[in-house]
Amino acid sequence: MSDAGATGAPAPAAGRGDRVTTGIPPPGRVHLAIGTVAPIAALLFSTAFLLMGNGLQNLLLPVRAHAERFTTLDIGVLGASYFLGFGIGCFAGPHVVRRAGHVRTFAAMVSLASALGLAHAVVVAPAAWWFCRTLSGFSLAVLFMVIESWLNEKSTNENRGRVFSIYRIVNFTVITAGQLLLTLGDPRTFALFAGASILISLAVLPVALSRAEAPCRPAEVRLGVLRRCRRCWVGFAGIAAVGLTNGAFWSLAPVFVQTGILWSSDLAAVLMSIAVMAGAMAQWPLAQLSDRTDRRGVVVLACIAGAIAGAGAALCAGIWRWELGPFVFFFLFGLSALPLYTLCAAHMNDSVESGGFVEASSGLLLLFSLGAVSGSLAGSVAMNLMGPAGLFSFTAAVHIALAVFTVARMRLHPSRAGR
Repeated sequence: MSDAGATGAPAPAAGRGDRVTTGIPPPGRVHLAIGTVAPIAALLFSTAFLLMGNGLQNLLLPVRAHAERFTTLDIGVLGASYFLGFGIGCFAGPHVVRRAGHVRTFAAMVSLASALGLAHAVVVAPAAWWFCRTLSGFSLAVLFMVIESWLNEKSTNENRGRVFSIYRIVNFTVITAGQLLLTLGDPRTFALFAGASILISLAVLPVALSRAEAPCRPAEVRLGVLRRCRRCWVGFAGIAAVGLTNGAFWSLAPVFVQTGILWSSDLAAVLMSIAVMAGAMAQWPLAQLSDRTDRRGVVVLACIAGAIAGAGAALCAGIWRWELGPFVFFFLFGLSALPLYTLCAAHMNDSVESGGFVEASSGLLLLFSLGAVSGSLAGSVAMNLMGPAGLFSFTAAVHIALAVFTVARMRLHPSRAGR
C-alpha cells in the first residue's frame, strides 16, 4: 500500500536510455533469462531488504497506533499522510534522479527511510507520526521510481507482464516475511522499530556494491499523466482504483482485524501475510495471461474476484460469523486485488516511448498515490459510519465500478487488443 506496482517497455542496449531486446525468455531459452536477470540481481536484492523492513513498519504502525488508542480517523490520516508524501515524491523524484543519478538517489532515500523508521519510536503522537509518514512516503516514492524505471530498461512489450511479475513476486514474498516479524516482539517496544530500520538500511548494500551498469539520467523531466491517459483510459482508471482500494487496505486492514474479528496483533500479521502471499502466487499466471490476450479482460476478472472478496470479508465482520471466513476472503482479496496494479500499469506502458521510463514510472506512482490518499480517508470514514465492515464494503464497490467501466471500454474499442 502497496503496496505500489509495475511499469515497463523495451531497450537496444543495457545501460542506455534505449531499449534492450532481452527479457524473460520463451520455454527452452533459459540462458536468455539468466542474461536478463543478472544485470538487475543486485537491484532485486536491495528491493528485498527495503520491502521487508517497510513491510514490518507498515503493519507495525497501525497496530501500535491502535494500542496507543489513536482514533480510526487518526489511523486513516496516518495512511493518507504516507501517500501524500508519496505523491510529492513522484513530482520531486525525477528531478532528484536527473541531478544525482539512480544509484546515489537510491542510497540517499534509503538513509532517509531508515532514520524515519526510528523516529516513530522516539515520539509517539498522531501529529508527529503524520509528519514522519509524509517523509517516509516521499522517500519510498523516489525509491520505487528508481527501481521501476531501472527495470523498465530491461523489459519489452512482449514480456513486460512476466518481468514485472517476477519483481512483484519478490516484493510480496519479502513483505510477507516482514509482516510476520511482528509476531516476534511486542509492538509497544523499541525492538521492532529498530529491526525495521536495520532491514531498510541493508537495502543500500547490493546496489552500492554492484558492478552492473545503471540507466543513464533522464535528459528531461515531465510527468505527462493526462497525456498518457487519453491513450489508455482503462489503465488510468485502473491505477486510480488500485490506489483507492490498496490505500484503504494497507492503512486500515490491521484495524479491521483487531476490531471486527479478534483483538490480536498476531492475527493481523497472519491475515495480512496471507493476502500478500496470495498476491505473489497470482502474479505470474495473471501476467502470462495478460501478455497473451487483452489485458483489459484480465483486469475485469480480477475486479470481480476482488469485489467478491470484499463483500465476503465485510459480512464476516458483521452478520456472518464463519471462523475460516477471514482467512478465505483475505486470501481471495490478495489473489485478485494486489496484482491489479501490475496489470493496469503494464497496459498503460505498452505505449511508452523509448527514454520515457522515469517519466512513466513517476506518473503512474503519482496517480496511485492520489488514489491512495483518498482511499485511506474514505476507508476510515466508511468504518466510522458502518463499523469494521465499512472497509471492505468500500473496496468491493470500487472494484465493481472498475469492472463495469472496463467492460464498457472494451465494447467501445474491441479491436485494440488491450495493447
